[in-house]
Order: sequence, then structure tokens, then C-alpha cells
Amino acid sequence: MIVILGATAGKALLGSSFRVGRVRGAVIERDIHGRPERLLPTVHPSSVLRSDDRDAAYQGFLAHLKNRRTGPRVMNKMRR
Repeated sequence: MIVILGATAGKALLGSSFRVGRVRGAVIERDIHGRPERLLPTVHPSSVLRSDDRDAAYQGFLAHLKNRRTGPRVMNKMRR
């Protein structure tokens, strides 16, 4: 599994229409360089530092990464 940290990484892998807010937490299945990969988009850790409430943002970031229910949510269709 590849964890996509932020919009810049997401756009590099999935195209310019990628938006973290739309797909955060959904596992996306895509071929990357001819290999099937599972991608997990989330916010970039630096966004936690820019947040007005860093503690809440950090706890939310960690909770999202630890969420066991995230894996089964597979998103096969996403506009490029």
C-alpha cells in the first residue's frame, strides 16, 4: 500500500483533478508503472503544523491512519 500524503503527491500519481478532501481515507486501486497498487490518500503531516488547533489536527491525522475500517473502502473510479 502506498500512502499519499497531501495534494501534491496525489496529483503526481492520480492527475490534476485529485483532491484530498474528496478521497481521504478511501483505498484507491490503480496501476502504477504497470503494477496494481493500493493507494491511501490522507493529509500531509505539515498541514497539522499549519492548523489553528494542532492537537486536534494531529489526533485526527493519527486516528485516520489507525482506522481499521479504512482498508475495505475501495474506490475504483476517480476522475483524472
